[in-house]
Amino acid sequence: MSAAFPWRPFLLALAVALADRLTKVLVETRVQPWEMVPVIPGFFQIVFLRNTGIAFGFLQSSDGQTSILLVLFSLGVLAFIGFMLWQSPREHWTLRYGLGCVLGGAAGNLYDRIVFRGVTDFLDFYWGRYHFPAFNVADAAITCGAGLLLLNLWLARGKQPG
Repeated sequence: MSAAFPWRPFLLALAVALADRLTKVLVETRVQPWEMVPVIPGFFQIVFLRNTGIAFGFLQSSDGQTSILLVLFSLGVLAFIGFMLWQSPREHWTLRYGLGCVLGGAAGNLYDRIVFRGVTDFLDFYWGRYHFPAFNVADAAITCGAGLLLLNLWLARGKQPG
């Protein structure tokens, strides 16, 4: 990646966070909690859920203690990723854009944790009685970012002497 555009991953992160918030606002204002809106019958629906835990509902809590820990952890992740991006303007695009996706997704979900004490999930894919856990745009960006980071590791492996 050229050092001429070191801000692009930060702009990507901002775009992800804004897209995440926009889609969540649309769901929060147009869909009732637990309402299911079929999009592709038998495969995909919109459902408004509030997840107080982390990925796939792990560490859900109603006492607020987990939420405080998750906010603090998320702030640490944001700071670490921001620092990594700031320090790596000449790294391969897969690293920088992967970190940008993770940064934007983490920021989007952090906003929900602080404001709503839980993350809005609404994308629900299923096949028969098998359901993939509901997720949102931020989760999708984090997953895509992780994929880019894995690709970066694979590409870097080919450059190692040995």
